[in-house]
Amino acid sequence: MQHRLQQLLEQAGIELTPTQLGQQVALVEQLHKWNKAYNLTSVRDPQQMLSRHIVDSLVVLPHLHGQRFIDVGTGPGLPGLPLAIARPDWQFVLLDSLGKRIRFIRQVCHLLNIKNVTAVQSRVEDYQPEQQFDGVISRAFASLNDMLSWCQHLPNANGQFYALKGQYPSSELASLDNAYQVQEITKLQVPEADGERHLVIIKTRG
Repeated sequence: MQHRLQQLLEQAGIELTPTQLGQQVALVEQLHKWNKAYNLTSVRDPQQMLSRHIVDSLVVLPHLHGQRFIDVGTGPGLPGLPLAIARPDWQFVLLDSLGKRIRFIRQVCHLLNIKNVTAVQSRVEDYQPEQQFDGVISRAFASLNDMLSWCQHLPNANGQFYALKGQYPSSELASLDNAYQVQEITKLQVPEADGERHLVIIKTRG
């Protein structure tokens, strides 16, 4: 699996160390193992998880600015865990309201010796961080307006919202609240992914 992941990452233009590659594969193995009991993801095949979870998470790396990020509605730690493995010098808070997902994330961090992740069980609108974030990341979490409304207290003055979407979200962009400004929309290339992937980067005006 490690060789397969290496091939996919090369196609996506992403470099990891051998240790990081091993950690990503171990994450997939844990996801596959826990999935049987906890139903953490609809993707059942570990080979498919490599593209649809690991590479799909990592393709946003070149677009992230800062060192402190929160992944809201992280589910089983996606994209937060793959990103944290790839950037051990950055800090990540992984937030989800479901206890089984947070337990999984904590167990994986313990097993893989991931030191730069804090897993938090909370609804996003109830979570009050001690320090705000350079980036607020969400993957298939909510509509853009809902994400911005629920997460508006999370970024710092220069912080940005990173929304990972499938198809180009035309209707969501058309109804975007005027308090926010789209910085960039990028079509992401994910080897072997089914369907399109887009990253929408948004900032508060002012």
